[in-house]
Amino acid sequence: MKKYLIEFIGTFFLVTTIGLTGNPLAIGVMLTILVYMGGHISGAHYNPAVTISIFCKKLIEGKEAINYILAQLIASFLGALLVFYINNDLMHVIPNTSYSPLQIILCELIFTFLLVLVILNVATNKKTEGNSYYGFAIGFTVMASAYCVGGVSGGAFNPAVGFGPALLDLFSGNGNDILNLWIYIIGPILGGYLAYSVDKYVNN
Repeated sequence: MKKYLIEFIGTFFLVTTIGLTGNPLAIGVMLTILVYMGGHISGAHYNPAVTISIFCKKLIEGKEAINYILAQLIASFLGALLVFYINNDLMHVIPNTSYSPLQIILCELIFTFLLVLVILNVATNKKTEGNSYYGFAIGFTVMASAYCVGGVSGGAFNPAVGFGPALLDLFSGNGNDILNLWIYIIGPILGGYLAYSVDKYVNN
């Protein structure tokens, strides 16, 4: 239960920060803080794509992975709800429609691949075990990635970040955001699995 609570808290503050600022620097710094806060307890996934890759690496069991993801999704919804309450406006994680669907999903896939590959190598690799830089590496990766393609795909790199706002929009908005949710599920999960595959190849 302690692990799931940390996953909930971390994801909640990550989504809330994204909704209140949208600033890649603030988001990267907040994620760095949250990774150091919860890394020693839950592993600080805060992202279903990360959890799935960690499960594929056999570092957590299937039931635990499901509970991690449920905690992340619930936290995302409540984070989006808090943003709505504070701003009196819905939080939207949506792509730039001036780009093609392939360009958009490719951005989510490639930069989630990078994020998960960094996590697997700085936070789960025995050769880097005990390092003190893992939080900065993860936070800076998200920050740089958001600066690169945030204006194209929305810069989620995380199914939970897309899920909560889209679900709230379905209940309290026009429901259009849910039509983009597949981008933030398929792109990041495929990117995460590709990162796991590369990590398995280069580290075994």
